[in-house]
Amino acid sequence: MTDSISRVGAHSHIRGLGIRDGEPLPVADGLVGQEEARKAAWVVVQLIRSGKMAGRAVLLAGPPGTGKTALAVAIARELGGETPFMSLTASEVYSAELKKTEVLMQAMRKAIGVRIREQRWVYEGVVEKLDVQFGRHPLNPWQQVPLGATVVLKTKKEERTLKVGSQVVAQMLQRGVEEGDVIWIDEETGRVVRVGKARGREGYEVVGKSDLVDVPDGPVYKEKEFVYTLTLHDLDVMHGRSESIFTLLFGGAPQREIPPDVRARVDKLVKSWVEEGKAELLPGVLFIDDAHMLDIEVYSFLSRAMESELAPIIILATNRGFTKIRGTDVVAPHGMPLDLLDRLLIIKTRLYKPEEIREILKIRAEEEGVKLSEDALERLVEIGTVNSLRYAVQLLTPSLIIARQKGREEVASEDVEEAGRLFISTNESARYLQEYEEKMLK
Repeated sequence: MTDSISRVGAHSHIRGLGIRDGEPLPVADGLVGQEEARKAAWVVVQLIRSGKMAGRAVLLAGPPGTGKTALAVAIARELGGETPFMSLTASEVYSAELKKTEVLMQAMRKAIGVRIREQRWVYEGVVEKLDVQFGRHPLNPWQQVPLGATVVLKTKKEERTLKVGSQVVAQMLQRGVEEGDVIWIDEETGRVVRVGKARGREGYEVVGKSDLVDVPDGPVYKEKEFVYTLTLHDLDVMHGRSESIFTLLFGGAPQREIPPDVRARVDKLVKSWVEEGKAELLPGVLFIDDAHMLDIEVYSFLSRAMESELAPIIILATNRGFTKIRGTDVVAPHGMPLDLLDRLLIIKTRLYKPEEIREILKIRAEEEGVKLSEDALERLVEIGTVNSLRYAVQLLTPSLIIARQKGREEVASEDVEEAGRLFISTNESARYLQEYEEKMLK
């Protein structure tokens, strides 16, 4: 894979909770420190797997930059690679086009997957070569988008070279497909499924949990049982628009409310599929950040929704202490009603220690392809301790750009210092405002 796709997101390095034999490791699966919070999250995963999370949700509470979102992502990863994960901030609930309850209902149904099985003609094999072609986005010249790719698939019997389009490439990148992976590509729809890593591939070593699979037999092009996952919301939209399932795999749904009778029909259909063995439900995770910004009506809706038969695992996160419940004059912990808090499993996160910040910076530097000198790493650790971990992480790539301008591929402490002067921290911004307060517009 190319460096252009190595940075997927702020939490692309998260692989799980880093728990071995029921105990958290100091550094594992992309997570560092927070052992107590990770152990609590692991217990939540066990409750979910045993089907004993009905009527309850999880609240992650702690200062900013202490890994609350990372914990939510890790919980989803622990539940399985196909576990639906829907993330939104509380402010997204307040839409000009949809009611608050409709936004939440759609988000909840996006977090519940339906794994469907059927016979399809597919291309299956080990990815021997993946050459992705990138180009400029037609609407944003500063953004690179995949235009297509050349994929070499190999089985024990034969090898084929395929030319795939941007939609197939986008799925492969989203699923983290790389050379050595066994994949399926549906001939008709272009749907991509990553099966696992080919067993016995040279130069590949397994660390921790593995998803090793055998190299496929037979030809690359074959008829096979095709397993794919849609969400309840996808099915709602399909029935609301009278379209086929496969048009939803690459198309977007319109921003409109879905009638209750449509959802009732979908629920009945899904239950019949499950009873007939054609499908299975995959309860996912709905993560709502800045939960203190929700109002009393939304909290009431969530309290009822948690007890629904078809409900995802709801994880809320907040960095607030005692504050008013939005829509009332009542002050409560985290700005949430006490009757809702009684239903929540609350997990606290704490500030990171310098040695933990160092390990996190190493992980993020590797994820973003930034080579740090020892002095640069120590300077970033100092910045993360004094200011914030987020600010230190944000300086990684700007520091690399500055180093490359000077003809170096390794970031030195002077590059970090220059990046820090160009992009100031929140604390420095506050001091700047105080210094020039009289000259600022009010």
